[in-house]
Amino acid sequence: MKIGIFDSGIGGLSVLHEAYHQISGQEYIFFADTEHVPYGLKTPEQIVGYAIDITEFLINKGAEALIVACNTATSVAIKELRSRFDIPILGMEPAVKPAVEGTEDKRIMVIATPVTIREDKLKDLLHRVDGEHRVDLMAMPKLVEFAEREEFESEAVDKYLKDQFSGIDSDDYCALVLGCTHFNYFKPSYKKIFGKDTLLIDGNHGTIHHLADTLNLPINENQDKDIFFEDYHKMLGYEKTEYYFSKKYVEDEKTLEHLKTLHNRLEYVRKM
Repeated sequence: MKIGIFDSGIGGLSVLHEAYHQISGQEYIFFADTEHVPYGLKTPEQIVGYAIDITEFLINKGAEALIVACNTATSVAIKELRSRFDIPILGMEPAVKPAVEGTEDKRIMVIATPVTIREDKLKDLLHRVDGEHRVDLMAMPKLVEFAEREEFESEAVDKYLKDQFSGIDSDDYCALVLGCTHFNYFKPSYKKIFGKDTLLIDGNHGTIHHLADTLNLPINENQDKDIFFEDYHKMLGYEKTEYYFSKKYVEDEKTLEHLKTLHNRLEYVRKM
């Protein structure tokens, strides 16, 4: 089966990487909308238009199922996509439910883009699962910009996070929910602020597990096996993946080598 995965940029690679771990024997088409990144600062109307155009493109390339690997696009466009297209379409949402159900005390912080924070989809989710009102929300728009520059660990990143979290006491929190797929790259920096015992929770594992259930695909028994790519040929061939940057097929060695380093970064931070 050919599965399409799209995001505004490199954040969605974390979802693709999780799919490599959990599901074998599939073909993937990964689409990064690099011409329009970041989505978190666009209008809902713009994001819906991008999402429709990308979905049509991926279906024309043979995608039989689709993951909107972007919390922002999911929050504003998923209903429209499902009404227009007759294939399974899965979205992303901040993993608030597992965070609430997996902890018993202290507070939970959700960080996301401004669009995700203000849309009704997240408010409805909190209303359903956060009965004790333990969840706080914080917009982190610049993290997407850092990620797209591949500036994952730097003094600027640490300062930005420290400034953003300056109004809270990190000791009050037991979990940090990463409500944007771009945010996975920064796990070491979160640990500097919240400490090693604070849970870092993203929606990737649950989304891929839901994909497997929807498509009746088996879950890998050895899904915790490390996946580091030694060369770009191995990365290109892994589970038969095609890469597109805003409809441009990625085939040059330099860009594929670049993607390999991103996959290796995601493997490095995956278990943090």
